[in-house]
Amino acid sequence: MTQIKYNRIYLKSRSLNSWYILLVLTLVSLSSCEKFLTEDLKGTFSTETYYQNENQALQGINGVYNAIAFTNPDNAMWVFGAVASDDAVKGGNPGDQAEISYIDDFTADANNGIIVNYWTFAYEAIARANNVIAMVPQVTMDETLKNRIIGEAKFIRGYSYFNLVNVFGKVPLKLLPQTSQETIHIPLSEVNVIYQQIEKDLTEAAATLPESYSSTDKGRVTKGAALGMLGKVCLYQEKWTDAINYFHQVENLGLYGLLDNYGDNFKLAFENSKESIFEIQHLAGQSPGQGNSMNQWFAPPGEGGYYFNAPTQSLADAFEKTSEEVYDPRIDASIGRDGQPWLNGDLFSAGWSPTGYLTKKHQQPLSEISSSLKGDGDLNYIYLRYADVLLMKAEAFAQSGSADSAKANLNKVRLRARNSYNGTPPADLLPEIETSDINLLKEAIRKERRVELAQEFHRFFDLMRWGKAIAEPALGPDFSYEANRYFPLPQAEIDANQAIP
Repeated sequence: MTQIKYNRIYLKSRSLNSWYILLVLTLVSLSSCEKFLTEDLKGTFSTETYYQNENQALQGINGVYNAIAFTNPDNAMWVFGAVASDDAVKGGNPGDQAEISYIDDFTADANNGIIVNYWTFAYEAIARANNVIAMVPQVTMDETLKNRIIGEAKFIRGYSYFNLVNVFGKVPLKLLPQTSQETIHIPLSEVNVIYQQIEKDLTEAAATLPESYSSTDKGRVTKGAALGMLGKVCLYQEKWTDAINYFHQVENLGLYGLLDNYGDNFKLAFENSKESIFEIQHLAGQSPGQGNSMNQWFAPPGEGGYYFNAPTQSLADAFEKTSEEVYDPRIDASIGRDGQPWLNGDLFSAGWSPTGYLTKKHQQPLSEISSSLKGDGDLNYIYLRYADVLLMKAEAFAQSGSADSAKANLNKVRLRARNSYNGTPPADLLPEIETSDINLLKEAIRKERRVELAQEFHRFFDLMRWGKAIAEPALGPDFSYEANRYFPLPQAEIDANQAIP
């Protein structure tokens, strides 16, 4: 198996008179999985003495990728996307990570640690991306590679702002290295202005990113990822025709498709597959660590896990079953339930979780990651899958009144799920959706998104964009759409940023 050597750095911004980039430069080996790595701290460099050559430009963009990984426990997208929704509760010991409970029940305030830490996490990625976007153009190097690196940084900046605007609403739109008072103290931008910048970043990224990479660089963002994100961004703004156009462009690349078996999407052997459009890379056994910490956060206590993000009965009930109690195969690929096969060849016990269920995605069997190293998982996180694109396209068609096109895309996803059944599926398992009633189709698509993307951290944001009439019944009496649509800005940012009134 060919061994590949790759370098990565951390870029950390500091709001001081002089700004520093923290370098991590340990040479490491990478197997044919081709994942990005980080390296040991060697020293500090100012932006004036860094970004002098092609190698440093590559190290800079690798540091941007590092800033969005789930290695850092402050990456709380699972808290906002799943626990805040009707799909999961905090889980874990009752007193452990209590601040997650306040997000779960919508009582979190501006001093909530999860909120403060996620804000810092997201803006760190943006700061690193801004440094690359500002500094790499001056580097003497291959122009095609230069433009690609800048495109990668713009994609990650757009992705980071997309998450921020959906968690917090209005946020400061910081687009330059924070080297002066003017670039540090930025006022809040309106949501529509932030979306305009996200679209601009993603459009420019799509123009420069390649459709695919060699094995050496597999896992970097592609043209398809930028087009897919553009479609998603337009869908969130109810720009149905634009969304459909971008999703068509993704499909026309001819690179993506559904895996034969649904559950393979969440296995190490199928990382960066044809179904994966944007996948955040992880790699175990590195120093500093580059593994996926969710492997421990979601695991049962008997495997050295913390059993957080516990699925709800409501989520389990959302999966269809036949008259003979044969379940949609996606349920046992997504969550552990009593008496069903778990990851290690044993049977899941409801006693492992306060809800009777645990998240199965984002975890690896002990044969891959031992219990003593549980927090250093190898498994990547797929943010955007081809199945998601099909369902978003189905939704955009339904919203446009095109029932046949909506059904065609919806049923592709259902058929793959049906065919994932081990054996000959019963005739009444996941039948095609046949209705042409637009309102019934919209409801069917919403239901399909919930089970197809279960515990992939999209549910809360789907509920929010679907509006008050959908969100409030789903989230119950503790939730008010007007009051809880967005989470509060961190008090630390309000105190430090002089441009926020």
